[in-house]
Amino acid sequence: QVQLVESGGGLVQAGGSLNLSCAASGSTFGRNVMGWYRQAPGNQRELVAGISSDGQRNYADSVNGRFTISRDNAKNTVTLQMYSLKPDDTAVYYCYMDIYARRYWGQGTQVTVSS
Repeated sequence: QVQLVESGGGLVQAGGSLNLSCAASGSTFGRNVMGWYRQAPGNQRELVAGISSDGQRNYADSVNGRFTISRDNAKNTVTLQMYSLKPDDTAVYYCYMDIYARRYWGQGTQVTVSS
């Protein structure tokens, strides 16, 4: 089992920045991918960014160039730095980990970008 605890998020004006962090605990030893999805009201959950334990990154087109994902394997944490935020970035952001053919989710954290 893996537990994911998110922190960060909140309310920010358009053009501003926010950081999200996620700490994993439990059975986290082994190759894995961590990252973030988001879900806005009425929309499906969508991938924002992911990073593998060997450092390979991928981003949604909508955030590429504005968001940066990083991880600390020693601490089992992943961070999402969000810049130039837009109202369309408003959503609940969920941390995830893919490991041993299973996906685990955090509880979600709200990000609201005001215009």
